[in-house]
Amino acid sequence: MIDVLNFNQLRDYIYEKTGIYVEDKRIYYFKNRVLRRMRKLMLDDPEIYFNFLKNSEYADIEMAKLINEITVNETYFFREFLQLQTFAEYALKEVLEHKKNKTIKVLSAGCASGEEPYTLSIILNEMLDSNYSFKIDALDIDGNMVKKAVAGIYGQYAIRDVPQVYLKKYFEKLNKGLYKIKEKIKKNVNIYNLNLIEDETYKKLDNNYDFIFCRNVFIYFTDDIRRRIIERFYLMLNDGGYIFLGHSESINRITNAFQIVKANNFILYRKPVREGTINAQNINNR
Repeated sequence: MIDVLNFNQLRDYIYEKTGIYVEDKRIYYFKNRVLRRMRKLMLDDPEIYFNFLKNSEYADIEMAKLINEITVNETYFFREFLQLQTFAEYALKEVLEHKKNKTIKVLSAGCASGEEPYTLSIILNEMLDSNYSFKIDALDIDGNMVKKAVAGIYGQYAIRDVPQVYLKKYFEKLNKGLYKIKEKIKKNVNIYNLNLIEDETYKKLDNNYDFIFCRNVFIYFTDDIRRRIIERFYLMLNDGGYIFLGHSESINRITNAFQIVKANNFILYRKPVREGTINAQNINNR
């Protein structure tokens, strides 16, 4: 088994490289996942595995595989439907009321295999009239997930909550129970293999999004990393723009820069409309 020293070294290295922190309560789970990777590589010495992860020519590939093991990539179309309904029927309509141009821009941070950004593309295709266009940027740290998202092919589990009318309209049925998202939905979605904690990531993204979806991602980060990402998100959002988090996530402890909006029993975080009323310096450093 991995001893405490080796485990701490590995945990610290993953945190340094990805921002993902393994809490003490998940140590047993983490060790088992590391051992699974070691067995696949036919390694029985954790020190050798650690060196392989740091120094081998396949280090980046192995890190991606390890991250995929220790994170939960459970996702499907129209996940947390009531929250998406709140986005479509409340937040989107409000943003459109004060929108000065005719393009809606959305960021899906932690998009996994693409179900979230494609769901948002379906919603915007349905909700916006022909005078509007939209663009969705999506990113994930896991290169394998990004490849799946780009392919846009899904099984029964992923599409199980898609309304039948949308399934017929926006998906092409393939063999063996697979479905492929149609080009009319894919064309507005740009998918990137990027890391939220790296500065280079934000040079490749826009700084005028109307909505940022970062659902069930912060659970893997420390408050310090969350704060750094939220500071970035604040600067990237248009005035009046919204952040959507997972139903069990909150940023109340780390920022007071956003207005808290309650709609349909959901907590939404909105950047104030009036320019200059609140700026990024208001983010707490507690």
